[in-house]
Amino acid sequence: MAFISRARRAFTGPFPPCSYLASIRLSSTLTSPKLFISGLSRETTDEQFQEAFYPFGRIVEAKVVRDRATGRSKGFGFVTYTSIEEAEKAREEMNAKFLHGWVIFVDPAKPREYRPPPHRPESGPSETGFRTNKTVGWCGYNST
Repeated sequence: MAFISRARRAFTGPFPPCSYLASIRLSSTLTSPKLFISGLSRETTDEQFQEAFYPFGRIVEAKVVRDRATGRSKGFGFVTYTSIEEAEKAREEMNAKFLHGWVIFVDPAKPREYRPPPHRPESGPSETGFRTNKTVGWCGYNST
């Protein structure tokens, strides 16, 4: 019985865990009008995405990020407003809300980190005119 009352107090104490975590998430201030939205449905289109965030201000760009090969949504996107105040309002109103059946999270967008281009060894033509393809391992059989 004591365990149940302690467990109940943990969830109904001075601040329930869910609202506490949500307040931490919203406590940082925005430094740019660009928002990162995660948890999107794979079926959400760019038009639906823009329509959902339209009521909070003038949108410069609203884009659902898609896989290059398949064209399917990766489940996140970016919205850019004309001012930081509009972005803050959208963040407060849309964070942890349902959009097309999925709970979305709205956070400040971080600047893209620099990634060096992938290292590709040079496999140019040899003096015979053929390219060398270096593989690991041996393909064939041993006749001994």
